[in-house]
Amino acid sequence: MAVILNVEHLRKHYGPDPVLADVTFQVREGDKIGLVGPNGCGKTTLLNILSGKDESEKGTIERFSGATIGYLEQRPQTDATETVLDAGRAALAHLTDAQREAEEIAEKMADPALGAEEHERLARRYDKLHEYLMRHDAYNIEHRVQRILLGVGFREEDMPKSVSSLSGGELNRLGLAKLLLEEPDIMLLDEPSNHLDLAATEWLEDFLKATAAAVILVSHDRYFLDRVTNRTFELYAGTVDDYPGNFSKYSVLKEERLAVQKKTYEKWVEEVEKTKDFIRKNHYGKDTAARAEDRRKKLERLEENPPELPRDVSSPPMTFPPASRTGDIVFRIDGLSKGYGERQLFKNYSFDVQRGERWAILGPNGCGKTTFLKCLLGQETPDEGTVRFGQGVAVGYFDQQLKVVDDQIPVVDAIRPEKKVFEDLQRRKLLAMFGLTGDQQLLKVCNLSGGQRCRAALAKLAADDPNVLILDEPTNHLDLWARKALEKALKDFSGSVIFISHDRYFVDQVADKILVVQPNASYKIVEGNYSTFRHMVAKGLVADPFLPNALDEPFVPEQTVRAPVKASSDMTHKSSLEHKSAKQLQKSKQKQQRQQHSKPQTAQGPVKGKGGNKGAIPALDGEQPNAKRTNGVPGYKKGSNPEKYAEQNFKAEQGSAKGKPKPEKRKRKFPFRKVSDIEDEIFIRETHMQSLNEDMLKPEILRDGEKMKELQAEIKEEEEAIKRLYEHWEEATELNW
Repeated sequence: MAVILNVEHLRKHYGPDPVLADVTFQVREGDKIGLVGPNGCGKTTLLNILSGKDESEKGTIERFSGATIGYLEQRPQTDATETVLDAGRAALAHLTDAQREAEEIAEKMADPALGAEEHERLARRYDKLHEYLMRHDAYNIEHRVQRILLGVGFREEDMPKSVSSLSGGELNRLGLAKLLLEEPDIMLLDEPSNHLDLAATEWLEDFLKATAAAVILVSHDRYFLDRVTNRTFELYAGTVDDYPGNFSKYSVLKEERLAVQKKTYEKWVEEVEKTKDFIRKNHYGKDTAARAEDRRKKLERLEENPPELPRDVSSPPMTFPPASRTGDIVFRIDGLSKGYGERQLFKNYSFDVQRGERWAILGPNGCGKTTFLKCLLGQETPDEGTVRFGQGVAVGYFDQQLKVVDDQIPVVDAIRPEKKVFEDLQRRKLLAMFGLTGDQQLLKVCNLSGGQRCRAALAKLAADDPNVLILDEPTNHLDLWARKALEKALKDFSGSVIFISHDRYFVDQVADKILVVQPNASYKIVEGNYSTFRHMVAKGLVADPFLPNALDEPFVPEQTVRAPVKASSDMTHKSSLEHKSAKQLQKSKQKQQRQQHSKPQTAQGPVKGKGGNKGAIPALDGEQPNAKRTNGVPGYKKGSNPEKYAEQNFKAEQGSAKGKPKPEKRKRKFPFRKVSDIEDEIFIRETHMQSLNEDMLKPEILRDGEKMKELQAEIKEEEEAIKRLYEHWEEATELNW
């Protein structure tokens, strides 16, 4: 690919130390570059210089082939007098102007009095305009504008809105849409996924991967970086290191490069020290002075060309103290419901949180995730249902507004716990573990940056010695290295964790259970992490709450499971085993639902009703958990009493069963095993079989008869294993109650 941007030796100071010391790199056509570095290292400064908004003190920036640059700032500028749709059209003003000129030329050419020479000149201009408009798809402007605006999260009813009425997040989305419509040769994007919901973020990922434009991207979203980028620039200590691949590949290569740099540097230091020692011992000796002089010259050469210092972007060694033991059940949520007016946020949430589990809560903005946490803590009163604390539970709560630390006092005092003696030196050491050192510890909390305040709030939680952490967006304002440190701290924490986060990578690393908001204010519990959730969405087992209007429409599970691809000489076809297994899966689900509806529903806690939680929550002193808790709402008509419905339904079932022989209970064919474990193994084996089928299509395999037979035998074994697993799954879903 041709080079379209060449940057050499950029330098920029703010204060005595350079933010950019010697930045040099090249950008080629189609490059998707992730620009990473700790907070305050100069990423936004570099983008400002590349876009022309700021000037460097030294260095050159060369654009080749007339390359154009578009820049999305964190706070883009817009015209407040326009509507949303007009603002989108304005990004394509050059095309509408060309259309208008082409129409005017066509009218002139239709004049019979026009001379031949002028007609030929106008025809040439018209041909150029037509070619330009065709190349830029200018005859489909309205569709393009609508597609981009809808893609970044605007709705049809938002199009006639005035820009002046938009929120800050909506203005950022509008600025992003305008840049995407302009399609410059190089896009500079500073946190483009801020203020986007998950559906819009995934749409943007697909758009950026498909665009022919080069992209330089600053983002704290590691999932976003992994899906979009193919190069990574690390900006640290004023210089840029170039790595091939996305963020995950960069992380691996960074560790390898850092190990080599450390070894080279240590070897150089050792050589310098040995040379100095030799000179010191032999400089004045009669027979050794000449050799000492040679070593002195060698030392000069060594010191003139030192190796590169290891670029170790250190993350703070965050850690939480060992958690005191709680009861086996940390929280028992029973029939919890909450709404505001006609809007129901969540309804009939009933499940247990066990000791040591790490729960993530997933759902779009405004679906009631934070409200649920506040009901859990007694800060909000539920409309119905109860929350009970387990034995010995001590909660540490991290809220988005960081109210856990007092704004008006120094940081070192703000983290002082109320219930224990915590000396000044201990508090300073704790702050250092969360990345706040030196004079930062003496600043008032209100004078800290967003990332520093977030670290102070986490340090305050650690000082309070909780055994249950409830975290509302804990990664906001943290750079990539601090997020990695927090991930490790939470995985090492011996207590329980419940958290909300839009950072998909963070959820994937930390969570072992996910509470997913579902249509009709219901929920689904996923055993696993974010990858498990996406797999279940892809299989049609869980509604995707992040799709537009997903929570307003009833969810119908998929009737069939997508079959793996099998190799064939002329086409691919679906496995009959998959179709059979899918039917078994659906049949078992329907049977399970009928059994659930036939069981009487009983109250499992204090009397439901308004104010049933009110902060005074009784403990589960020695109470045993139920044998099995349901994750759904019984199927009764809206507005009816669920307990009355269940009782009537139960009596009806009992009456209809009179005189009929009692059916025998199904006997186990397979050993007891959790349903979630079986599903995990099915997923792993199906994925493996897919890769085997893909291998069979490779030319080198097709030419190797023995290898082809081995693959066919292995595929047959996998099919048999999957068939047995589906039978085991059906048995487990029926008998594991």
